Amino acid sequence: MYNLSDIGVLKKLLFEAGFSFKKSLGQNFLVNPSVCPDMAEASGCRGIGAIEIGPGVGVLTTELCRRAEKVVAVEIDERLRPILNKTLGEFQNCEVVYGDVMKLDLSSLIKEKFGDMPVVICANLPYYITSPIVMTLLEGRLPVESVTVMVQKEAADRLAAEVGSRMAGAVTVAVSYYAKPSFVRKVSRGSFMPAPKVDSAVIKLDILKAPPVQVADEGFFFRFVRAGFSQRRKTLCNAVSSFMGVPKDAVLSALKTAELPENTRTECLTMEELAAVSTALYELTRKGGTAE
Repeated sequence: MYNLSDIGVLKKLLFEAGFSFKKSLGQNFLVNPSVCPDMAEASGCRGIGAIEIGPGVGVLTTELCRRAEKVVAVEIDERLRPILNKTLGEFQNCEVVYGDVMKLDLSSLIKEKFGDMPVVICANLPYYITSPIVMTLLEGRLPVESVTVMVQKEAADRLAAEVGSRMAGAVTVAVSYYAKPSFVRKVSRGSFMPAPKVDSAVIKLDILKAPPVQVADEGFFFRFVRAGFSQRRKTLCNAVSSFMGVPKDAVLSALKTAELPENTRTECLTMEELAAVSTALYELTRKGGTAE
């Protein structure tokens, strides 16, 4: 068994495989021995299935394998194959699939590999592609119970923020529409090799069986939210009108229907208020023939 938290062991494995880090893939391998056990435990994978995105050298993967019934790790970098063959060789409940998670049919993969087994997702995500991967996992409405991810601390604060707070943004609303976020732990920059310039954090997204609010049209709702947060210094009316090309009178009418003042700013609205305004605006623009 390899002690993958030992920098000497890790460097030897990488050297033997002729491996060099690729900045384009945002590769930073964990060397803090407490982080991966915490992540694996927080994911709730005991006795069920687990999908890992980006196993790297297998530090988190080994912890998942010790708890889960079955683990499928998705790795984009084929150069890690000889390393993972060594570090995961002792685990009979693990399979590595090489490919880009953004291009794989994850629903089909889950059905093929896990059948009817409950499944969770766990991942140490590259900073540069955090939001796209998180949204791909959530928007795909995958048959999973939760998504536990380690991301840049700033991104974690946004993803797990309360809708209506100053930290909230469009991605906050999207996450809260599909899941209930919670903070697991902070991870210092010194926990990685090579060390990044910022700290990280682990958050868990428990997938909701149904959205917390009802909206007239999901596509329109998310376009409306993106528009509202696109220009934070502007009022919701001006931002939405400018971004979506909707007449200001329609936006003001929608605000009035939702019983909100004309100078309302998007960042101050709760999920319920965002849903109310977007639904009212959708109905107005549809009647006017301008709804997308």
